[in-house]
Amino acid sequence: MEENRSGAPSGPAVLALRALKLGDLLVAVPALRALRRAFPEHRICYAAQAWLAPVVELVGGIELLDTHGLDVPVPPVPGRVEVAVNLHGNGVESRRRLEALGAPRRIGHHAPGWDGPRWRDGLHERERWARLLEWHGIPADPADLHLLPPAVSSPAPGAVVVHAGAAYGSRLWPVERFGAVARTLAAAGHRVVFSGSAAERQRALQVAAAAGLPEESVLAGRIGLDRFAALVASATAVVSADTGAAHLASAYTRPSVVIFGPAPVHQWGPPPGPHVVLTDESLRQGDTFSPTPDPALMAVGVPDVLAGLERLGVL
Repeated sequence: MEENRSGAPSGPAVLALRALKLGDLLVAVPALRALRRAFPEHRICYAAQAWLAPVVELVGGIELLDTHGLDVPVPPVPGRVEVAVNLHGNGVESRRRLEALGAPRRIGHHAPGWDGPRWRDGLHERERWARLLEWHGIPADPADLHLLPPAVSSPAPGAVVVHAGAAYGSRLWPVERFGAVARTLAAAGHRVVFSGSAAERQRALQVAAAAGLPEESVLAGRIGLDRFAALVASATAVVSADTGAAHLASAYTRPSVVIFGPAPVHQWGPPPGPHVVLTDESLRQGDTFSPTPDPALMAVGVPDVLAGLERLGVL
């Protein structure tokens, strides 16, 4: 592969835009793996925010291109972008960002100036992006979702990971319910730790207090994304709302109980495996950006989660 004067790779590139969050990256793994196989001589650049870099490395053979959403142009890539891939969606904004790259080949859904399959509502996200590549002649397997083993060690090998945070209020299962679950797990002899970002640390501390567990059990805000991935990869089980933690559990086939609220399970749920999904979709309002928990999530009680952990053999 060629290098520019700075020593950075500058060969032909495939650029896939999906400037979203951790869970969005993880459901795109099958598509990224397919691109890696289809273009063995190309660099595969994933355009998303820089904080995702530790997990992008775990996909294998993928570079992260620091891209802050769709409000700014996609940064320049050393070398020529020969293939632009729209994994972000099918809106005007994402298409324009990719059109500006001037790539001779574009992979996306049907739209003005774009050839491709028509967008279908209701598909699972892993299936959606695999289907897109298949239409463009690139074999892709929606089940090819697993990550490489983390290069760093887990801060709590074998622990049960309770992830009480979420990006939006619509996915925040109550603190006292998480606390009751964690208390039962600890009483059963499990080491319980609480994960999350720095912004979620206060909530994680509240859950630990509700469970009667010490502050030392709260890893939220104390570990980076690489060690978070290692934590989940070695976990006995994960209890979480529909967040990146749940998708990491799927990527590492770790037993998980996932509480769903605004997102439909058939589009975002885990694959077959040691995973229990809890929700009441008859009550789902579906407003991801609501500041209050979705009724589908609130319909899940502590006994439901404990029963799910029993089904997984954790309790």
